[in-house]
Amino acid sequence: MSIANLQEKLLFFTRQKSRINNQLSNIQMQQLTATRKSTTSQMAYNEQLQNLYYDPEVGYGTPEYTEILVELQSDHEFEMASLTAWESQLEAQKEAFETQLNEVQNYENSWQKLLANNIKVEFTYGGSGGGNK
Repeated sequence: MSIANLQEKLLFFTRQKSRINNQLSNIQMQQLTATRKSTTSQMAYNEQLQNLYYDPEVGYGTPEYTEILVELQSDHEFEMASLTAWESQLEAQKEAFETQLNEVQNYENSWQKLLANNIKVEFTYGGSGGGNK
């Protein structure tokens, strides 16, 4: 196989690695967004609980308190479950891309060895056969 073909294949692997790294970067940014949303949601929930507890009309000790508290908890649990599912999906995508990246790197290493061997063979062949004619 010619050296040019091997180098072209190596450039293809470099482009693939770049594409996968870009996708990994995007996933990591989405993971940061999910974490931020989770934290923001938890802080808002804590504030709602505190406001509800001290509310003079429906606060702690009133008949409406438990009903409103259960509704807040239910909404918060649903929101947190959605965020957790999103984070799990992102983690699965990240692992898939990392696996692809490792595979491409292994192929690239194989082709680099093949290129080095091909160059070595061509120089050896050209160097030993040139003066015997």
